[in-house]
Amino acid sequence: MISSENYPLASYAARSDASCGRRYPEVFRDSRPAFERDRDRIVHCAAFRRLEYKTQVFVNHEGDYYRTRLTHSIEVAQIARGIARRLQLNQELAEGLALAHDLGHTPFGHAGEATLNRLMSDHGGFEHNRQSLRVVEFLEERYPEFRGLNLTFEFREGIIKHNTIYDRPGFAEAELYGACPPTLEGQLINLADEIAYHNHDLDDGIESGLLPLDDLERVRLWALTAAEVRRRWPNIDQRRLVLRTISALISRFMDDAVLTSGRLLNAERIDSIDDVRAQERSLIVFSEQFEPLRDELRAFLRCNLYEHPKLLQSRDEAVRSINLLFETFLNRPQLMPPKYREIADKEGLPRAICDYIAGMTDRFALEEARRLG
Repeated sequence: MISSENYPLASYAARSDASCGRRYPEVFRDSRPAFERDRDRIVHCAAFRRLEYKTQVFVNHEGDYYRTRLTHSIEVAQIARGIARRLQLNQELAEGLALAHDLGHTPFGHAGEATLNRLMSDHGGFEHNRQSLRVVEFLEERYPEFRGLNLTFEFREGIIKHNTIYDRPGFAEAELYGACPPTLEGQLINLADEIAYHNHDLDDGIESGLLPLDDLERVRLWALTAAEVRRRWPNIDQRRLVLRTISALISRFMDDAVLTSGRLLNAERIDSIDDVRAQERSLIVFSEQFEPLRDELRAFLRCNLYEHPKLLQSRDEAVRSINLLFETFLNRPQLMPPKYREIADKEGLPRAICDYIAGMTDRFALEEARRLG
């Protein structure tokens, strides 16, 4: 089926010309399909640029090699587009959602998010999917006719319903977009995100010296994949072995997701977006055989990387910085830029402080904490 995207789409794929539309009417100067336009708006927004200096696992100043939220988002987009192409889904919607999925993330990664959520516990809490939606609906200021980016319904729904082990949308904003699953493109972001962070965290962990290869050989998924690489290149050196194994792991994850999801779509006789939304579960999934291998890898990374004393020490500094900034702005709101003081007048000071801190980069947050402390 040919759509306004000008490439074949399955009958159950999202189409720009069948979108539920934008909140505010616009007159466009060119003929780009709606989802391509939304993807471009994400790429050009300020929140996307700031991801360059926000933590993925290693704090930004710890080295130039390690992933940031920006490079993570780009890797998720690459994987998402590849899965979408193979399942004949909308590639621009999948890519754009991947680029947008962390727009609302705090500095200092999940430690920053947990700290802000605690500080906001009496004021509605904090969750980065909610903040990503707030960024594209309200905080970005680029257009004279409206606040936000005026993205299509499908983009906004995909952002708020992003769902991984770290992202659990169970709040009012998600309910505004209905209890049904998002588009298949929105569903595949969950897996693309997981594929990206599992594999680039392996790379960064090995590069940092925190993940010894001898320990990794006890993880079945790594051992199986590394053995295949060695069979193909018996004399491969260690650094290339690592890189080729990670590349092969990404392919293994993607292949399993594509094959399993394709079979499930056929088995459930999915023929339209209405069929997708009528389901009570995700249709873009890994196989039952793959799940234990993935879970073992995830547990290894949690115990040996995410909870490593070196990273916990960095998180302690992050928590101190955010605590100091929050307390300072509560007592001296005049130190915030005018935009956030205006938000405070309408939505309360804690929410304005939360918006301000969540939008900071690691570097800026650390510098502000040192200056104000």
